[in-house]
Amino acid sequence: MIRFFAPDILTQPILPAEESAHAIRVLRRRVGDELEVVDGNGSLYRCRLVTEDAKGACLEIIESIALPKIWSPIITIAVAPTKHSDRMEWLVEKLTEIGVDRIVPLRCEHSERKEIKVSRLTKIAVSAMKQSLKAVLPEISETIVFKDFLSEQNSTEKFIGYCDSKTERRLLATAYTPGADVTILIGPEGDFSQTEIKAAVDAGFVPVTMGDNRLRTETAALVGCDTIHIVNQIFNK
Repeated sequence: MIRFFAPDILTQPILPAEESAHAIRVLRRRVGDELEVVDGNGSLYRCRLVTEDAKGACLEIIESIALPKIWSPIITIAVAPTKHSDRMEWLVEKLTEIGVDRIVPLRCEHSERKEIKVSRLTKIAVSAMKQSLKAVLPEISETIVFKDFLSEQNSTEKFIGYCDSKTERRLLATAYTPGADVTILIGPEGDFSQTEIKAAVDAGFVPVTMGDNRLRTETAALVGCDTIHIVNQIFNK
């Protein structure tokens, strides 16, 4: 069954305009039809359609089902936005499908894109959440300056991935402790500056590599997130 998104369903059992238009005009749902609705906070609702308003369809909640995230640690991916926005959009989609708690766009010294449209990325994340049958929507932050982000981090484990082979780096898959909350920093296409690398290391971030291949920014971020999941899956078997 196709799922819909209504973040305020408990206080306002109404589908948002875009969701309502999709349900009524595209899918031809009618009064009395059952719908599955998620709130982005870990709950799934079985609902009955009460009105056929394409601008705000009213719902009757039949049943509430807890659908929490299936991974235990809090995973934060902080990444410098790619030069081309479509690559960042692809990353948000895939991170949401795989499972991530927070996506933070970083403004770095070598960043080629200084700002991103959070509303656009959130829309993509909502679609990916529904498509992958999740009920938890990742937080997508506004762009934050690299040094400001470092000062706010309290994850149990913190890693910075970059391409400078002159500095000793550990393999992320072996450096990460299963079950630990984690933050991973991924730099821009021009990589982190030496000043940023030093600041991160001084702030407790461990230098890591994702493997022997040279990866694009969005690929490295995705591999980093997936590595955390794989390590936890193996550990929990």
